[in-house]
Parts: sequence; C-alpha cells; structure tokens
Amino acid sequence: MTKYLLGHDRVYGLVSLFYVDAEQNIPTLFSVLLLFCAALLLTVITVLKKKQKDPDVSRWAILAFGFLLMAVDEALSIHEKLVTPVRELLGDGPLGIFYFAWVIPGIAVVLVLTLFLLRFLLRLPAKTRFTFIVAGTLFIGGALGLELVGGRYAELHGQENMTYSMIVTVEESLEMAGVIVFIYALVKYIADHYEEVRFRFDDFEGNSRSNAPKT
Repeated sequence: MTKYLLGHDRVYGLVSLFYVDAEQNIPTLFSVLLLFCAALLLTVITVLKKKQKDPDVSRWAILAFGFLLMAVDEALSIHEKLVTPVRELLGDGPLGIFYFAWVIPGIAVVLVLTLFLLRFLLRLPAKTRFTFIVAGTLFIGGALGLELVGGRYAELHGQENMTYSMIVTVEESLEMAGVIVFIYALVKYIADHYEEVRFRFDDFEGNSRSNAPKT
C-alpha cells in the first residue's frame, strides 16, 4: 500500500522486510515457524501413535515429514526454482494461469497425497476431520488457487502494481491461516486423546502418562 499509494517503495527497508511476496523477511520467518510447529506437533502424535501400535502411524509420520519439507521449502524458496524448467517443458507462448509453472507439479502432488490420505482422513474423529478439511481448503486455496489467479494477472499486467500485491497478500494470508487452523486442530486432537505428554530429553524418547485415548 505504501509503495503504490504513497510512492514510497523502501521506507527505510520496511517495505521489503514486511512485503509478503518478498523472500527471507518477517512474513517468511513467520510462515516457516508455523510450518515447523505443525511438523513438531505431528511428530509428537507420531511418537504416541507408535507406542500404541496404531495402524495409521505411517500416515502421521508422512504428514510430519511433509510439513518439515514445506518449512524448508518456505525458507529456501525451492518450489520457485521449478518455474523455469517447467516453463521450458511447456514451450513458448502464453501460459495463462500456469504462468507460475511450479503449480503444475504442485497440483499433482496435492492430488496424489489426497488420494493416499483419504481413508486416513475418513478414520479421524469428525471434529478433527472437519478442521483438517477447513485448514487444507484455506492453505491450498491460497497456495495454489490464488497462485493460479496471480499467475494469470502477472502475465497480463506484470507484478509491479497494487492489484497483484493485493492478490499475493490474500494468498499468503490464506496460507498462514490454513496452517494456524491446522495447528489448532493438532493441539485439540492431542488434548482430547492424551491426558499428558512428557518427553525425556536425555534419550529423546517421548512418553505419555496415558497412551490410551480418553473415554
């Protein structure tokens, strides 16, 4: 807003420090911490499920590893490095909604994971399942949905304008909101199913006073 309404594109470096479409700044750090927090909570659940010999322990582990990868990707902007090679595969010409071409492998990964985790999702308690779906809708709607919209707009009008900035601001806000809702769902799941969770850092072994779900 400051850049396009008032004509100040730096403000002592604060614009780039807080602009959500820039990399390695305050919003990036916040997103990385959120994703890492989700990965940590998923790891806690994985450890507890392993002690219970739960059949879905591998699904929880995959989610934990996936969110850890997402945190690393957010910190290093790895997915954006896919744009050029994917564009080269698509050839010359306008790309429309696929202007940010990393969304193509991104959509493929989401579809594969959705199919793989669908039965696991259906086995979750109703409240947890609903909150997971809300979180996923917010996150994917931002990360992929608005990225498609932003890509089309950027191809036609460029990225240095207020409208594009508003699109990416909503996009990043949806992503953050999705992870926050997911973290809430994980904390609520742990609170509902385990009376207490304790960790012994001398041997890195997770312990729960009651490994059995509450009745």
